[in-house]
Amino acid sequence: MKLVPAVLLLTVWLSSGTVGAQTGEPLPLWTGSAPGALGDKPADVPTLTPYLVKADRPTAAVVVCPGGGYGALASHEGHDYALWLNQQGVSAFVLKYRLGSRGYRHPVMMGDAQRAIRVVRHRAGNWNVDPARIGIMGSSAGGHLASTAVTHYDAGDNQAADPVDRLGCRPDFGILCYAVISMGEHTHQGSRRNLLGEDPDPALVALLSNETQVTKDTPPCFIWHTWEDKAVKLENSLQFAAALQRAGVPFDLHVYEKGRHGIGLMDQPPFANAHPWSRDLAFWFKERGIVAPGAASTP
Repeated sequence: MKLVPAVLLLTVWLSSGTVGAQTGEPLPLWTGSAPGALGDKPADVPTLTPYLVKADRPTAAVVVCPGGGYGALASHEGHDYALWLNQQGVSAFVLKYRLGSRGYRHPVMMGDAQRAIRVVRHRAGNWNVDPARIGIMGSSAGGHLASTAVTHYDAGDNQAADPVDRLGCRPDFGILCYAVISMGEHTHQGSRRNLLGEDPDPALVALLSNETQVTKDTPPCFIWHTWEDKAVKLENSLQFAAALQRAGVPFDLHVYEKGRHGIGLMDQPPFANAHPWSRDLAFWFKERGIVAPGAASTP
């Protein structure tokens, strides 16, 4: 399959006063019907919406997976995150993945996330993105999808007719925000039901309990949660971090006492009062060389 022509990008002036960023129209991940499509309505067409940073050198990029229990997509965990990432000098791509509320089940969602990473890597030159600095970020059930992407990936198929499928889908880093990670004891039941159905095979539950799927090749991760979260148990983040530690994979783990589930940035552009996780993530970006010091867009 071939990708549709490059999307028309429109320069936007972010409400923060930040300049040098562009956003574009949603780009379908596949030409024609996506694999496993149940129809041809907008909900059946997974897309990426680019938020590109204008820079002299290729930038890091993040595929953003909004949360919503695999039943909806939360804009404040997609669009708002993308604007914040642009402020850090990082290009963002908000993924509209297919949902259990529309009749989809695993592996469709995983396939959408993997395809998104391949598409960004394939178009890295067009989008001024470094193909070796492409991460994935997700919140709540979107965090489960991101944790799936960092633990379930392949190197691509060099015999594929579609050049996108020849590329690997391993993210170079992951960002997990109050993420659903387990499908077992500590899962979020609504997310599990939308992803796996009412009575899933125990083998599938184990496979998608991503704290059990970490290896030494899992990419570095930034993980945060709140102690007060009553919807998604803190154990999801703690157990994933423990698995990374056992495997020798670097990570940053932050547990904040205050904060309900789904808080996102807790602010609107220009994000002057954003939750402290955003400052910690910006610091981690620089510490790991994902962005260079001083790389953030300036007003």
